[in-house]
Formats: sequence, structure tokens, C-alpha cells
Amino acid sequence: MTAQTVKKADRNYKIAVIGGDGTGPEVVKEALKVLAAAQKAYGFKLELTEKDFGGERYLKTGKVISDEEVQELRKYDAILLGAVGHPDVKPGILEKGLLLKIRFDLKQYINLRPVKLYPGVWTPLRDKGPEDIDFVVVRENNEGLYVGEGEFIDKGTKDEIALQVSRNTRAGVERCIRYAFEYTRKRNKRKKLTLCAKTNVLTYAHDLWWRVFNEVAKEYPDVTTDYAHVDATCMWMVKNPEWFDVIVTDNMFGDIITDLGAMIQGGMGIAAGGNLNPEGVSMFEPIGGSAPKYTGKNVINPLAAICAGAMMLEQIGETQAAAAIEKAVMDVTQNKLKSLAAGKMGYGTTEVGDLVVERVSGAVAVAR
Repeated sequence: MTAQTVKKADRNYKIAVIGGDGTGPEVVKEALKVLAAAQKAYGFKLELTEKDFGGERYLKTGKVISDEEVQELRKYDAILLGAVGHPDVKPGILEKGLLLKIRFDLKQYINLRPVKLYPGVWTPLRDKGPEDIDFVVVRENNEGLYVGEGEFIDKGTKDEIALQVSRNTRAGVERCIRYAFEYTRKRNKRKKLTLCAKTNVLTYAHDLWWRVFNEVAKEYPDVTTDYAHVDATCMWMVKNPEWFDVIVTDNMFGDIITDLGAMIQGGMGIAAGGNLNPEGVSMFEPIGGSAPKYTGKNVINPLAAICAGAMMLEQIGETQAAAAIEKAVMDVTQNKLKSLAAGKMGYGTTEVGDLVVERVSGAVAVAR
């Protein structure tokens, strides 16, 4: 298992596109525009198939996504997702019925979240710059508290008890930790991997994480290991983010610290993530929500979706194109945008997409 799949010989890739809800289709449109420029510039082909999964479909049909439709997704090389969340759909229906179902059924057991401050982007951390904020969180994505296992006892009474189980298997923990070690080695920066857990309180689940982490570490003598409780991790992410290279953690803690990571890298407008099955089909998305109040106003920031597209290219093996998109985004944040916030960028959604396209296309023209 490696941190990245191998590029196809014919360089033709089948991509499922789920625009989703709210501003999701708008930001995906800009990501696809950038990907089209990258295809032309770097000589590969993306065969796109749009899927209507999301809130509108649910409201019309009562369906989220079926087992057969998930099985159909296995035929693709990757999935690009916009956003899920509709104000007229009860919370949890789309999140569990679509997002978690895809992640679990397709065994996307890694959630990969780069936390990288781009030049020109404001961070709430005083005296910290791009050289200080550049690490990656590897989050276990199929187990823990998110399996939905638990029960109510005496529900609705004054004696009610609610139980929620964090299920962690040896196999699930080991494959996540092993991926993190491989990724740290491949990233080849500080080559330091930090386990984020709570071993002093979660003495069953995180004892397993601790033991497996140390056992696997023996196979990677070139990688420096470290440990931090989750509360300490949050403190150090704010005070000394430069201490981190790669962090590996469980599902719940990963969910929490990656949102903190998004804030210190400049906000949801720039934060992208991947739900990875290194041996199968992976899904890439901007980690912000559907932001329905901005729908149709051409003010939402599309850079997170564009960066998700770049992560997708990296995963399928088109690394040169992925690097060109990231470089173009960095140029735009440094030299063009006033802010990353919706409505405050100094440009509309489509204009920001155009700026990135111009730089992706121009970079190749200069190289030639």
C-alpha cells in the first residue's frame, strides 16, 4: 500500500461528480473548469458523469443513495463532491445516508486533510506564516464513534441513559496508522508522525491505538514518532503549529482538529480533503458546508473545491498537473484576493475560477 495510486497508462480517468446542495454545484463548476485547463495542458482526460445525489433529489423522491448506486460508484476512478446539506432536509439524513454511506461502503478508511497556509492568506495566529503552518492530518474514517452503535435505556424518563460505542478494530487502526507512516515517509519533510489520542482516559480504544502505533513504528526507523493528547494537540496547533508534520488520529478527534486546522490555514474557503480508499475509489471535497444563504449569488469562494480537484489528481497519479493547480491557487491568494471570505474576495466565484485557469494554462505556456 502506498500513499498514492499509480497513474493509468492511457491517462483516461472516469470521474463521478456530485455537485450536491447549496453552493456545492457552484464551486464544483469552478473546480471542473480548472481541471479542464489542466487536462488540456498536461495531456490526460477526465470522463465526467454527474450524479444528482443530494437534498433536492431526496425532497422529490424520498431517496438518498441506494446500495446499487453505491455499487455503481465502484466503476469510477474517483469522486468529486461539492457539498451536502439542505435547509429543508432534517439534519443527519443526508450526512448519514449519503456521506457516511459512501465512506463506509466504499471503505474510504482514510480522511486526508492538508493544513497549509498559503501566501497572502490571513491567519488568526499572530506572527505565524506559511513556513509555520504546513502539516497533514490522517484521520481514521470508517470506525470509532461514527459507526452509530449504541442504545437508549429508559428513553424519555428521568433515568434515561444514552450509550454511544467507539468501535476500533485492530485491522482498522493498523491500516490507518500504516498509511500515516507511509504518507509521512513519502511527504519527506520533517518525517515526523504524531499520534493524537487520549490514552489516559480512553483506556481501551486508545490503548489499542497506542500499542499498534508503537509496533508499526519499528518498521519505519526513518520516521520520528511523537504523541500528544487531543487537548494538547489543540493547544499546540494554535501556539506552535510548526511542531507538526503529520498527525494520525481516530475518527472523532480527527473531525474536531481538522476544523481547527481549517481556521488556522485561513478558513473553510481554502480547506480541502480526501476520503481515501488507497486500493479503491476515493472521494474529494471542500470541507465547508453547503452555505445555502450564498446560493446563486456568485460570492462563494471556490478555492477549496479547486484544491480538492488538485488532491484528486495527486491521488490518481497526475502529480504534475496537481502541483500546477496548487501553485496557481497560491499565486491567486498572494496577488489577487483581498480575503477568502464569501463576498469579500474582491472577485466573484466564477472570476476566481478564471484566475486559476489563467495561471494553470499560462504556466505551461511559459514552460514551453
